[in-house]
Amino acid sequence: MSMRHLAGSLFISLTLLLAGCGADDDPQAALEAAVQQLQDNIEGKSTGAVLDQLHGDFLARQELDREWAKRTMTLLFLRHKNIKVIALGKNSWIDPAISSKGYTETQVGLSGAEGLIPDSARHYSVKLEWWLDGGEWKLARLDWE
Repeated sequence: MSMRHLAGSLFISLTLLLAGCGADDDPQAALEAAVQQLQDNIEGKSTGAVLDQLHGDFLARQELDREWAKRTMTLLFLRHKNIKVIALGKNSWIDPAISSKGYTETQVGLSGAEGLIPDSARHYSVKLEWWLDGGEWKLARLDWE
């Protein structure tokens, strides 16, 4: 390989590496990725992965803690062979006054099934509050109607 081709390959590799790092430094993109990861972890019935995404001070409905979340997921995952989360109109943003807080509002359809056809389905309006913790967005507050 000629020196010119080697230099060109090195330049392209370095550019791709820096572009990738820039995406990781984008708080909005990281927040949206955390929201998608939460949905994927729930659908994958991965209790441990969901708990890893919860902040240490997590509260749902201003009173339900991480232990409640663990028990609820365990029950839901045991009851249903298949879990599907359909997020409609998902909107995430970072607090303009406090850049370490992010929010997501969405309409969620949650269904569970023993086979291919859902045997239970519910619709919720969900509000999530995320806190930036050690460079990762962690779910700190959860509320729904």
